[in-house]
Amino acid sequence: MQKINNKYIRSIVYDALREDLKPLGDITSRNINNKKITAKIISGQNCIIGGLNFAKETFKTLDKKTIFITKTIDGKKVKKGKVLAILKGNAKSILKAERVALNFIGLISGVATITNKFVKKVNGKSCKICCTRKTLPNLRLIQKYGVSLGGGINHRFNLSDEILIKDNHIAINKNIKNLVQRSIKNRNGKKITVEVDNINQLKKIIGLKFNRVLFDNMNVKNLRKAVKISKKYYETEASGGVTLKNIKKISSTGVNRISIGQITHSAPSVDCKLDFIS
Repeated sequence: MQKINNKYIRSIVYDALREDLKPLGDITSRNINNKKITAKIISGQNCIIGGLNFAKETFKTLDKKTIFITKTIDGKKVKKGKVLAILKGNAKSILKAERVALNFIGLISGVATITNKFVKKVNGKSCKICCTRKTLPNLRLIQKYGVSLGGGINHRFNLSDEILIKDNHIAINKNIKNLVQRSIKNRNGKKITVEVDNINQLKKIIGLKFNRVLFDNMNVKNLRKAVKISKKYYETEASGGVTLKNIKKISSTGVNRISIGQITHSAPSVDCKLDFIS
C-alpha cells in the first residue's frame, strides 16, 4: 500500500487550509456564537472510505482542542448513512475546517471506490488493477493512497522510478529494438517496461532482458495472442480503453496487470456531509 506519513499529511492539510482561509479567514463564521458543539461526519453513499486521517489533521490544525473520534477506518466498505466520525469542539473552528476535511474524504474515498469496482470485475485474483501517472497535479500521493485502499496496486510514482518506453519515445527513436537495448545497458538497477501496440513490435524485442511488456489499446483477440507469446519472458500489462464493461474480457486473456487512468483522473468524489448533533 502507498505509504502516507504524518509530515506529508500536515503539509498538504496546511496548504489546503491556507488556500481556503487566506487572507481574511472565515469571515462568515465570525458572526455566529462560538459555543461548544458536537457534530458527525456521515457518508452520503455506499463507498470504500478513505481520508479520515487527513480530515482529523484538518480539524486539529485549526484547533488542537477539537476532539475527533473515528467510527471506522480507511479502506472499509461503508453504507450510505454510516457515521464516519464524531467531533466535539468550538463551532467556529469546526466550521472553518469542515469543507477542507470533507474534500479530503471525498477525493480519497472516490478513488478507492472506483478502484474497488474494477478490482471486483476482473476475472480471477491473479490480474491486478494498477494506477498511472494521470493524477491531479500535486495530489498524486493522495490518489495513489486511494488506489491502494480500493485494492489496486501502484504503478511507478514518477519518472525516476523505472524506465517506461512508450509510443512517443519509440516514435522519436524510430528503432524500438535499439531503444530497448540502450535502456537495458543504462538501466542502473531500474526496472524496464516496454509499451507495444501490435504483435509485430513485440516480435522485434521478444527475448531481450527487460521486466514488463505493456500492451496498449489492443483488442482482446490480439491481446490474448500477445500474452501467450510474452508470458514466459515478461510480466504483462494491458492499458487503453478499459471500462467496467470490458475489463472482465481483458482480464480473461491472462494478462498480469491492467492499468487504468480513469481511477485517478476521473474518479467521482464520494458524497459526505457534516451534521450537528447539539
